[in-house]
Amino acid sequence: MPTESNTEYDPSLGNKFIFVTGGVMSGLGKGITAASTGRLLKNAGFDVTAVKVDPYLNVDAGTMNPYQHGEVYVLEDGGEVDLDLGNYERFLGVDMTSDHNITTGKTYQHVIEAERAGDYLGKTVQIIPHITNDIKRRIREAAEGTDVCIVEVGGTVGDIEGMPYLEALRQFAHEEPEENVLFVHVTLVPYSKNGEQKTKPTQHSVKEVRSIGLQPDVIVGRCEDRLERSTKEKIALFCDIPTEAVFSNPDVEDVYHVPLMVEEEGLDQYVIERFGLADEALPREERTTEWREIVTTEKDGEVDIALVGKYDLEDAYMSIHESLKHAGFELGVEVDVHWVDADEMADHHTERLERADGIIVPGGFGMRGTEGKIEAVQYARENEVPFLGLCLGFQMAVVEYARNVLGLEDAHSAEMEPDTPHPVIDILPEQYEVENMGGTMRLGEHVTVIEPETLAYELYEDTSCSERHRHRYEVNPEYFDDFEDEPLIFSGTAGNRMEILELEGHPFFFGTQFHPEYTSRPGRPSPPFLGLVEAVIEETEGDSGANAEAESETEVTH
Repeated sequence: MPTESNTEYDPSLGNKFIFVTGGVMSGLGKGITAASTGRLLKNAGFDVTAVKVDPYLNVDAGTMNPYQHGEVYVLEDGGEVDLDLGNYERFLGVDMTSDHNITTGKTYQHVIEAERAGDYLGKTVQIIPHITNDIKRRIREAAEGTDVCIVEVGGTVGDIEGMPYLEALRQFAHEEPEENVLFVHVTLVPYSKNGEQKTKPTQHSVKEVRSIGLQPDVIVGRCEDRLERSTKEKIALFCDIPTEAVFSNPDVEDVYHVPLMVEEEGLDQYVIERFGLADEALPREERTTEWREIVTTEKDGEVDIALVGKYDLEDAYMSIHESLKHAGFELGVEVDVHWVDADEMADHHTERLERADGIIVPGGFGMRGTEGKIEAVQYARENEVPFLGLCLGFQMAVVEYARNVLGLEDAHSAEMEPDTPHPVIDILPEQYEVENMGGTMRLGEHVTVIEPETLAYELYEDTSCSERHRHRYEVNPEYFDDFEDEPLIFSGTAGNRMEILELEGHPFFFGTQFHPEYTSRPGRPSPPFLGLVEAVIEETEGDSGANAEAESETEVTH
């Protein structure tokens, strides 16, 4: 596969800012639209970064239930952030920091702490200018050293919690030269019963934006199909922008195809010309085509992966789904993922594992679903089904082995069963005195030392790896001796911490205390996910060969 191209910041260009807002309804895909535009600007030779604004009062996403906000994405520096930051990292091929996620909680906390310290010299502290100034400061600091900064404002225009941010952007536009700021508004263009593309929701949404003092420079219509020329002209007329500034973002088969669609629509070129960057951009024929080559890889075959979790919500496991796609791009196969309810494993879903080519047990917190996850691990181990355990999945693999192979009756994690006679998984020592839940786990990137001549070494092709963590519990060192002479080995460690496990003699049985899904990228798939899909392909091909041989023998017999 082609490798990620490098772009260098050109200080002579000055920072350009693209502010992306959404209207009509949430979940339209403005984050993917923004990330796709950024990808194309990167292809054109510009250094691009992104900021996600989340207007909620939480300081970060770390304490949120996945049903509330999808997965919690972990950054290299340990920031627990919105899942859109994962899309930006995957699309732009960059590693971001906590500073690239602005929340109301962060902003208000900073301003209140400054007020308590007396930094405002007795002034009345207000939304304007103190909160809005802090928002603008954060945006400018995140953009430092880049050519273009894309700022996505979460939620929908008109939400009361988003008002300080929109006011901050209005001020921002007055403080910056006109050619440095571009407002993009993403709206819904639905169909009427008679099949007409309706522009009224967009008109009302833009009216709301303009009432705040913002004028969109670009409007992107989300629709099942491309916007018709007449639809674009109507939007342009009623929203006071050129027809050439109205773009389609129709439904596509895969989000990784959105940059290709945006490119066909010409949105990236419009942005480049609007910013006056045409002379600095790489000529079209010199721009990298790696993204197109990666995401349009022809698929030869399909594999089925069972994801055994407790959240019936794809966003709760978004990075896992994306990591499997990346492995599929690399190996030229379609990876079909189906969710298996860990809570109902014994009653209804064990037979679903029988249809799966591979099994993943993901991370999670709390007692619910853990016994089902343990059953899934046992099924994979005993039936030699390729298996990948992540964080809690890694821990449940240790528990399952302790119970069913080592004979440690009622072994468990102290997180789930504080009174277990065999706490093979126990709380990290540094967590004993921790009281606050937010931002206090073992977070961010840490180095794991890998044993030579192991599956882990084969996958990472190195004696170490750096991956992102998010956990409070780990393998209890008191039980290391119990595993010493076992086929289940810990092939990756960090001091006295067990980070990677694997099972000798199994087609693929691999677990990681860390979350390798956070660093997987198109064109640079995560080694454990790549290894899992490779093992599945090998097993599937082996079964096909065995079946063909059996059929041949049957024909000879008859």
